[in-house]
Amino acid sequence: MSAAPERKVVLVTRRTRLEELVARHHTLAQARFYVERLGADFSDYLAENAAYTQALHVVVQALQGWGRYQIVDRAFLPNFVFAEDDIVLALGQDGLVANTMKYLRGQPLVGINPEPSRWDGVLLPFAPGELSSLLPAISRDLRPIRAVTLAEAKLPDGQCLRAANDLFIGPRSHTSALYEIELGGRSEMQSSSGLIVSTGLGSTAWMRSIVTGSLGIARSLAPERTPFEYAPLAWDSRELRFAVREPFPSRSSGTEFVFGTVSETSPMKVRSRMPENGVIFSDGIEADFLRFTAGMEAVVTLAQDQGHLVS
Repeated sequence: MSAAPERKVVLVTRRTRLEELVARHHTLAQARFYVERLGADFSDYLAENAAYTQALHVVVQALQGWGRYQIVDRAFLPNFVFAEDDIVLALGQDGLVANTMKYLRGQPLVGINPEPSRWDGVLLPFAPGELSSLLPAISRDLRPIRAVTLAEAKLPDGQCLRAANDLFIGPRSHTSALYEIELGGRSEMQSSSGLIVSTGLGSTAWMRSIVTGSLGIARSLAPERTPFEYAPLAWDSRELRFAVREPFPSRSSGTEFVFGTVSETSPMKVRSRMPENGVIFSDGIEADFLRFTAGMEAVVTLAQDQGHLVS
């Protein structure tokens, strides 16, 4: 491990909503016109952007006092190469932490909340002003680390995609996903709007919304049944959960195998029957995907290494 001052810090940022609007509409005035024409409050966009800009300024000042650092926009993460001893910071919403974690290989990851009054910050325990005192301890491995289990999908040609929250396997657009699922000696041909495979961290996110919706429908149809409370997995749980979204029963597709557990000893295999538009992406980054069309088989299991979130 390098001496403390020699460790480079990589700061991962993302565009604010205002910056996305200006990029799309070319000018601030055009962005304002677009938002206000829809009846929305443009001042909220300005306030969010101002808070993020101020937080970024504080973080960069701390990094300038530290030494070597680099700033990387989230859009460039799929092609960015992290050094083994980098310290990685994510300044943004909780999702940015997950977006960043899946590209790391054991480097410590620090979540920084740019606006606590706006973001709950489950994965963002630190404020920008804490960074100067935090970095020396992290560089000497003196801060506690919380392990986070990662999922991965592998194709036969060696392509692999990891996830800190969840993998999505299905159609690129709003069409039906056709595939065969195999797990634990069971298999089924299915037609659905796609599969979600969730980690312990992700079990509080997309997976939770899927289960909550299903339970709500079930309670409405059968209110006399005993209610069931959903329990998320621990972040470092050595198992994954999968759920099938909107499974469709037909002569050629079943709906008996729509929820279950994936473990290290029991990986899941998914064979695509989609002639086109089949994809696998993770953590909501649709631009970084694996092509998954007819004849391809993906093996879904737990990644060997874990994410390391500084706490």
